Amino acid sequence: MASANVRKQSILFLLLAALSLWFTSLFGVQAEAASQTQGQQIVSYANTLNGSPYKYGGTTPKGFDASGFTKNVFENSVKVKLPRTSADQFKQGTAVKVNELQPGDLVFYKTNGKSVSFVGIYIGKDQFIGATSKGVRVQSMNTAYWKNCYAGAKRMVK
Repeated sequence: MASANVRKQSILFLLLAALSLWFTSLFGVQAEAASQTQGQQIVSYANTLNGSPYKYGGTTPKGFDASGFTKNVFENSVKVKLPRTSADQFKQGTAVKVNELQPGDLVFYKTNGKSVSFVGIYIGKDQFIGATSKGVRVQSMNTAYWKNCYAGAKRMVK
């Protein structure tokens, strides 16, 4: 009898320990997400879409264009609605100097040589993630191509 009670207590203890770990992991992840800034939430969500294909006019993970990507990321990560085109997105937010960029800021480029025609999301360390013709990928802002067509940056969230 005594060994049966010890076994029941051991099983109960293990069950409670497993439940405790499960609850801790479940609520620990939520606490971590809650402690992220909005910029970090934007970057985290954007990174989950890395590798998504390019599609002209695309706004979903099945295929994105540049402004469709930023619009989707902002709506799904921080519930901020952005205009559909990069030119219209450039008209929103607060201007940010390149040396004051923070993760989650939008970086704009004049890839057509005339007006804002491309947008990406700054992720830190002079890099952004955006939907290029080769799909969603991380790019260095320091390459000659991106430096030559840089148009500015905007902060859409605090």
